[in-house]
Amino acid sequence: MTEQELNDITVVSMKGEIVLGEESNAFREKIKELLMAGKKKIVLNVANVNYIDSTGVGVLVACFNSARSHDAALKLANVWSRFREVLQMTRLLTVFDTYDSESAAIQSFAKSLRAAG
Repeated sequence: MTEQELNDITVVSMKGEIVLGEESNAFREKIKELLMAGKKKIVLNVANVNYIDSTGVGVLVACFNSARSHDAALKLANVWSRFREVLQMTRLLTVFDTYDSESAAIQSFAKSLRAAG
């Protein structure tokens, strides 16, 4: 997992699997740490995630809810077909803001600011 700052947006790039175990715990802790540091715009790049199980989906939901409770936004970028299918099967595709690319997710923050303004 890597992290980079682009202006006021934090991009967290995941790699491997989001499953029960250390990876999902580390991810949850990373999001918690970012929220506690006052980060309000987080993009989760899942391009290099090759598998997600039900625990991983639960971790995503928990992170989404944590972000929301901190008045922050968590968006998913590079959502590939199988990942999208999992979100659709669990009826979470409408809950998460998903984008085909990292740049589209980043640009969406500017669009949502213009719409709110």
